[in-house]
Amino acid sequence: MNKLVLLLDDGGTQVLPLARSLHKLGYCVHSIYCSKWSYGYPSRFIKKHIFFDNMKDIDAFGAFVLQVLSTNEYESVIPLDDDSAEVVSKYRDEINKCCRVVVPSYEVFKRGFDKQSLMEICHDKGFPHPPTIIVDGDKINDAPLDVLSYPVLIKPNHTCGGRGMTLVNDKQELLSVFPEIYKEYGECHLQSYIPQGGAQVEVQLYINEKKELTQSSVIYKYRWYPEKGGSSCCNVSHDDDEIVQICYNLLKELDWIGFADFDTIQDPRTGKLLIMELNPRLPACVKTTFAAGIDWGKVLVSEYLGSEHPYYNKERKVYLRHLGMEALWFYYSKNRFKTKPSWFKFLGCSIYYQDMSCFSDPLPFIYGTIGNLKKQLSSDFRKTKSGTR
Repeated sequence: MNKLVLLLDDGGTQVLPLARSLHKLGYCVHSIYCSKWSYGYPSRFIKKHIFFDNMKDIDAFGAFVLQVLSTNEYESVIPLDDDSAEVVSKYRDEINKCCRVVVPSYEVFKRGFDKQSLMEICHDKGFPHPPTIIVDGDKINDAPLDVLSYPVLIKPNHTCGGRGMTLVNDKQELLSVFPEIYKEYGECHLQSYIPQGGAQVEVQLYINEKKELTQSSVIYKYRWYPEKGGSSCCNVSHDDDEIVQICYNLLKELDWIGFADFDTIQDPRTGKLLIMELNPRLPACVKTTFAAGIDWGKVLVSEYLGSEHPYYNKERKVYLRHLGMEALWFYYSKNRFKTKPSWFKFLGCSIYYQDMSCFSDPLPFIYGTIGNLKKQLSSDFRKTKSGTR
């Protein structure tokens, strides 16, 4: 009988290369899902789907996960979004009684995942980051606003994919918009807007319980939607030992263990990469690194279970496109005919698609695209993405 691995929240595109990898390694993959209109639900590499519709309630989700783990002899559990990563950290000790997982303690998790807290650590310890102003709750008038250089980003402390992030051009607009953002998303901080022209770089690392770096990978982002700050839709595998070392040093400062993914941005005025946030799970664009020769599925289960695995070096340069978001980017962007790499190049041995695998697993593209269209038709969802358009 194949060994069991449980994936938490299979809605994002990161589930596709991970489930495929685990299947090839001989694991039987189960997943918890909240909607059939997701990428993971129709995947042929996931053998069992378990429904739960209240993943935002961390304690209710945690209790459900523990119940599921008690019904089968799972080898491990892998979170695939922020909420499930928080569940695994908060209930780490209870989960480790059922199966094996390596994640930071809940206290460490909160320090790293909270964007404001991470910026404070970067400031105190000298790690590169954009100029940031801390706001005490909704007391925007008490913040030292006169030191800011506009435009400025209002950034909620606990969102992903650019949700709630809002660009303001002057103090008057900031004072007008901030109360609404705070009411909707809770605690926020203010950050100087880094002008376009530099790279956005995503860095993945795995730190074992001895605080050793056992695997890393780097992804450069060429296009993203919304076009002034959001989720990537065109990426390329890359090498950058310097930013890997910077992120590794920050994780050691945090006392972090397990997987971590950093968003960084290059300031075109200085060429310097600045740390923006830490994501405690595989990013949606992680298929870039799988296609380049880094099997994060094998890394995670091997590290969790204490077995050997190779250190994967990136074997080749590959491009990853998200067809759905590339269409939205093309519709909204004024650079549609001048962008590099060309938007019109769809085929090639080094071009892969984040949201589809035509021959080996075709249905996720259909289900996931329908799910994304349903989101785009929701005025509430569009509002969460409108702040950086």
